[in-house]
Amino acid sequence: MPRFADHLYQPGPDNPLPGLWVLQRRLGHALPHRLGSNEGLDMPHDALRAHFGDAMAEHVTCYGDAEALGLRERLAARHGFDLDTLLVDAGCDSLLALVLRCVAPAGTTVVASAGTYPTFGYFARGQGCRLIEIDYREDAEHLAPDLDALAAAAHREAARLVYLANPDNPTGHPYQADDVARLREALPEDCWLLLDEAYHDFRDDAADPSFTRALPGVIRCRTLSKAMGLAGLRIGYAIAEPETLAMMMKVRIHYAVSTLTQAAAEVVLDHPQEVDRHIREVIERRERLAAHFQSLGADVLPSATNFIGIRLSSETLAKRVHADLLGEGKLIARPAHPALGHVLRITAVEDALVPGRLQALERVVQQGRTA
Repeated sequence: MPRFADHLYQPGPDNPLPGLWVLQRRLGHALPHRLGSNEGLDMPHDALRAHFGDAMAEHVTCYGDAEALGLRERLAARHGFDLDTLLVDAGCDSLLALVLRCVAPAGTTVVASAGTYPTFGYFARGQGCRLIEIDYREDAEHLAPDLDALAAAAHREAARLVYLANPDNPTGHPYQADDVARLREALPEDCWLLLDEAYHDFRDDAADPSFTRALPGVIRCRTLSKAMGLAGLRIGYAIAEPETLAMMMKVRIHYAVSTLTQAAAEVVLDHPQEVDRHIREVIERRERLAAHFQSLGADVLPSATNFIGIRLSSETLAKRVHADLLGEGKLIARPAHPALGHVLRITAVEDALVPGRLQALERVVQQGRTA
């Protein structure tokens, strides 16, 4: 079994401020007279009500449910999770930082692919971890994290944690549940596997029950930013064994997710037909966008996300195209890491499909085909 940070094996720390919602559940009755939590309960919020409406204003004066029970119940119902395997926090990024605090103290080694989602490396270095980066596996058909190389590095470097984005960001490559299980088995027994599943909802096999199970030594992190359009409210969730989540709760900011955010997420989850329609439309746009650039001769990477990745012949060329588009007021993404600097990432929004919107990129692709 992988280890947590050494100090967490001692009794405590216990959350000193569980909050109203947790306390009411423990007592088994409501507490309508809120006389001790020092919130701004009497704030009239006239300006806020005028600008956003009464419904929003009602959510902003009180601390949120530290356990996010209502949201966890809805997520469990939608995806088939066990309720006690879920922990809600302020977005997938916050969860990545939380996992590092819990399992990888300063001085320990963590492993990730060179050029993958950069926030993980940013957090790891900021915590004082030693970050080992492993080259992607690249061939004519794919550009994907190299699972064998990640596992080998974990053994060689005595790593405390291996990070894998699945599907990958920025390439879009998905690994199957069996691939993840084999990677976990190949890692040292005392090494954690951290799965960043921010784009999971856009997979063809997203409903596979294998993805709902909490696995020993594995922590999955997902977000409501993409498929549910709540990026600005910052909310995500982790899937792990209850014993693992209990350790994570020891180092978690207990009111990180606001009352308003939880309420908004519950409303969205209470209307699953809207979420499902959005996911279908994103996938349809992704396929149209990929087909368009493929018809021009572009090297479009297979994607199971809400974006496509286009592989250009060099980092220099990708950098120039990216700069040209920025100069025209058009923001696409190019990884800052030199290992993937030749990849451009385009989100599958309707604006990307407007004729001529990405002409600078289209021109370069066509020139490459006729060169």
